[in-house]
Amino acid sequence: MTTENPTIQPILFFDGRCDEALDFYKTVLGAEIILMMRNKDNPEPTSPGCGPMPGDKVMHAQFRIGNTVVMACDGRCSGNPVFEGFGLTLNVPTEAEAEASFAALCDGGQVMMPLAQTFFSPRFGMLTDKFGVWWMIRTEPRS
Repeated sequence: MTTENPTIQPILFFDGRCDEALDFYKTVLGAEIILMMRNKDNPEPTSPGCGPMPGDKVMHAQFRIGNTVVMACDGRCSGNPVFEGFGLTLNVPTEAEAEASFAALCDGGQVMMPLAQTFFSPRFGMLTDKFGVWWMIRTEPRS
């Protein structure tokens, strides 16, 4: 590898629901949109392998939650995002923040494991949000 300090950045393909998802994450997690490009901003009207895309849909976005930047886009705009084989972990400092974040993220989603005390965390739980993104919420163990 030739890059001195490579990074890995997740990207979420919302299949036409990116604006809705970003608004949701701004509301429930305080996400900050740091970059937004729409298909109409692309100087090439079609991208290889994608075909023509609706101009108002998100070609590329970056949003920040805490110190983490996540990328997002509308993808192929089928309206049915599928997220399999990965999840996002939201680490929060307090049990109260875990409770609030868990409740907000599961609005319209599905609880996979209720938020509870575990041997490794004072509060840990798993859910999928209304877009199908798998989340784990956890607090750091007490010292």
